Amino acid sequence: MTQICEVVKQVIENGCLTIEAEEQLRQLLAIDYDLEDIEALTKLQRAAIAGFVKQESRQLMSRAKKLA
Repeated sequence: MTQICEVVKQVIENGCLTIEAEEQLRQLLAIDYDLEDIEALTKLQRAAIAGFVKQESRQLMSRAKKLA
């Protein structure tokens, strides 16, 4: 299993894409990836769309807008 797949698996299990995990995925994607990684990212995207995974950065932005 690739590093990207490992990060995606952990994110889905935790139900939250943290800012740190998001940055780690960006860095890993900048280096190299394969079909297995793309499939894992697609799975993550589907989990987020279905509401099973929350994106920490979006939640923080939403809170900031409410306070403004």
